[in-house]
Amino acid sequence: MEIKTYKKDAEYSYTLGAFPTIELLKTRPSEVLEVYVHSTFTDTETIEKLTKPYGIPVYRQDKIINKLSDKENCFVVGILKKYKDVLDSDKSHIVLVNPSNMGNMGTIIRTAIGFGIKNLAIISPGVDVFHPKTIRASMGALFRINCQYFSSFEEYEAAYQKHEIFCFMLNAERQLTVNNCPKPELFSLVFGNEATGLDDSFLKKGTSIIIPQSEEVDSLNITIAAGVGMYMFTQR
Repeated sequence: MEIKTYKKDAEYSYTLGAFPTIELLKTRPSEVLEVYVHSTFTDTETIEKLTKPYGIPVYRQDKIINKLSDKENCFVVGILKKYKDVLDSDKSHIVLVNPSNMGNMGTIIRTAIGFGIKNLAIISPGVDVFHPKTIRASMGALFRINCQYFSSFEEYEAAYQKHEIFCFMLNAERQLTVNNCPKPELFSLVFGNEATGLDDSFLKKGTSIIIPQSEEVDSLNITIAAGVGMYMFTQR
């Protein structure tokens, strides 16, 4: 197939680098179309062991790798079909409202997997999780998480009514501390856009929460806030 630079409306995407490609092959082999390795790559054996059982073709193709990657240290590219996930109704979720930064999205996905949260709801408009920059920022953790887009928070809320909602906001009603962190069986941790956060309408959605911080900064970076929230809520 002819591989072109990534477009959001394309039916395929690609991984940039050996590590995310190996994660893709380990977790979603049925979605992999083909793999390209650079002529200087020294661990082709690992790639071939993962591709051979599924009949995934592996090509040595420096030109395509150089075309797709803007980094000199990219030696492997995996081409994958885009797929759709549905969130697990019996597991807790992270909800991102209108996320706009691919690096932040990838970091949050990787952090979620680190804390055992494998379901991510994205309220549109939002970052394209299949963009190669998002995949690379997640270090391939994207392939271990269920991501589902919703047209509005109300659509998400209606679909998962058994989840207890916690909205992280600067003007929240409740401080989050080690001693008072809620421990519901099913929770949805909701975070807003990097620039604007959540608007005041979310004060009426479940419980609003603020992470205590000094007055010397206006707010925590969303990746840090999400990491703190996920850590607190997953400790039993």
